[in-house]
Amino acid sequence: MNEDGNAGRGKPRRMAPWIGLAVLAGAVAGVAAIYGIAGAARNQESAACPGAAAVSARLDPLVKGEVAALNLAAQPQPMPALSFLTPDGKPTSLADFRGRTVLLNLWATWCIPCRKEMPALNELQKALGGKDLEVVAVNIDTRNPDRIASFLEEAKVDRLARYTDPTTGVLQSLKNEGLALGLPTTVLIDKQGCRLGVMSGGADWASEEAKKVIEAAIRPTGA
Repeated sequence: MNEDGNAGRGKPRRMAPWIGLAVLAGAVAGVAAIYGIAGAARNQESAACPGAAAVSARLDPLVKGEVAALNLAAQPQPMPALSFLTPDGKPTSLADFRGRTVLLNLWATWCIPCRKEMPALNELQKALGGKDLEVVAVNIDTRNPDRIASFLEEAKVDRLARYTDPTTGVLQSLKNEGLALGLPTTVLIDKQGCRLGVMSGGADWASEEAKKVIEAAIRPTGA
């Protein structure tokens, strides 16, 4: 029994100062390790897309008007592996366009905003497409392929290759990455395959605002 009459209850022990310091040091080291790992991951991601963040920043003041909804990436990341079909039904992938700036557009004939913007995408390819830029419009209709051809012919879309993905795997991959909500979805991708920006919804890609953004993505400053 203690002096105050309470059995088995003594004065609370004080933690030795060196123990407290050790616990604190361990906590600090743990936090530092976490931030160190996160920092290393960010550095690895940046290394995969050298210079892309600077390009994205250069585009920022140009994103207005018809392309105001283009959501630029502050820290561009490599695009996921995306596969689809060429006009003759052969497999191809986004990686096959490495070396060119790509404007990837997902569309379907039943999507009214998609149908509205297809002629503008066609005009953009006509104006700027070539060795530096490719507008890659991928149709994701799951049936009635004849309807795709008839719509493009009626809309006089003659500069865009008729890429298709009847499995809708491309759309699902972009949804998994948080890059797509629905159709149309358009992704601006640099020459090394890194995402510069993404837009949900339609736009007039033949507008002067859109062309200025695309030209700035293609060409370095002063080129």
